Amino acid sequence: MTRHAPGEYGLRLVRLSLLCLVAALCVASLAHAQEVSPDQLPDLRGTLQGTGEAGLSSTVVQLFLVVTVLSLAPGIAMMVTCLPFMVIVFSIMRQALGIQQAPPNMMIMALAMFLTFFVMEPVFMDAWANGISPYMDGAINEEQAWVLTTEPFRAFMNQRVDPETVSVLSDALNRPVVEGESTSFPLLATSFMLSEIKHAFQIGFVIFLPFMVIDLVVASVLMAVGMMMVPPTVVSLPFKLGFFVLADGWLKITEAVLRGYAS
Repeated sequence: MTRHAPGEYGLRLVRLSLLCLVAALCVASLAHAQEVSPDQLPDLRGTLQGTGEAGLSSTVVQLFLVVTVLSLAPGIAMMVTCLPFMVIVFSIMRQALGIQQAPPNMMIMALAMFLTFFVMEPVFMDAWANGISPYMDGAINEEQAWVLTTEPFRAFMNQRVDPETVSVLSDALNRPVVEGESTSFPLLATSFMLSEIKHAFQIGFVIFLPFMVIDLVVASVLMAVGMMMVPPTVVSLPFKLGFFVLADGWLKITEAVLRGYAS
């Protein structure tokens, strides 16, 4: 049985777990096109099997690391996709309308997830075809599969990340990015997430402006007629809802968000 250095072995387990996560995302996006049979899933028995007491303890440690990495799947999915951008934009839009529970959080998350799969489908398909599928067929090893699988995500994130964010984070960690070399994946993913949050709040500010104007106009009118005890938000809510419905706000904002990723 081949022995690996502890650091190399842990990195190998992390890569295997992340590849399983990306494979699950790719299978979900490709489910309408083909069926994946159980014999197509990667065989991890060679990684997890052990002999004797040492083998048992090694297997426990390996399973613990795999489960730990897979438990971080929601955070990893948010860091390398457009999901946080979608959730923040729709949440700010709901708050601008002044209705805190309509639509509910679950519905906003579901809409953001479906739009994320819709936007990220080409990235998932490239990751499946270039990295996951060859790895399942045994044509490449874990390291090659990791590089080929993450390459489509790198291309997607590089289109949206702010260079200034990458520069600030690299300087803060005293790890300057060498010109001509690719940015490390953890630094790129962190910079991408911060950039997406920044872009989402910029769009949220634009969304808030017309509703804030309605609130100011209603408050001024109530003040002028002496109805100072009436909450302006109660009176302005029907006007904001009517304005939003007449403008077909949900469709317009969703269209603007999708066009931003298409450019």
